[in-house]
Amino acid sequence: MNNSVIEIAKPKIHIDAKIMAELKTQTDELGQVILHFIYFAHPLSEGNKIRIWPTSFLYDLNSSHESSLVYAENISLYPTWMDVEPGGQRYFTLIFSGLPKSCTMFDFVEQCSSQYGAFEVRNIKRNNTDVYFFAMS
Repeated sequence: MNNSVIEIAKPKIHIDAKIMAELKTQTDELGQVILHFIYFAHPLSEGNKIRIWPTSFLYDLNSSHESSLVYAENISLYPTWMDVEPGGQRYFTLIFSGLPKSCTMFDFVEQCSSQYGAFEVRNIKRNNTDVYFFAMS
């Protein structure tokens, strides 16, 4: 699914206030990493479907550390597909266990056996908030 991926500045994303407060507390206490996505479906394609496999990880590029997916918001987990209408968009959020403090760059890779490909974003430069925003199609 990595046809085109760009990192974006903070887009307007709506997540329930209670969930956001809980996530912020967990991020501060547990060092979790939050990836926000906006997925744009091709306008001429029928049957746009997305999902995330629980075998999605963050890989520290300077060590063998792998951060596991702990929560997915607004996207279905394998094996269930989620429809995205042609030309439509879907916002979703993935939360991962923390990265080592020494990590400066990492990859996000969905390990799957899907014929449609996998979500992935390579060479993400770590920031001080561990919150990231991406757009993909």
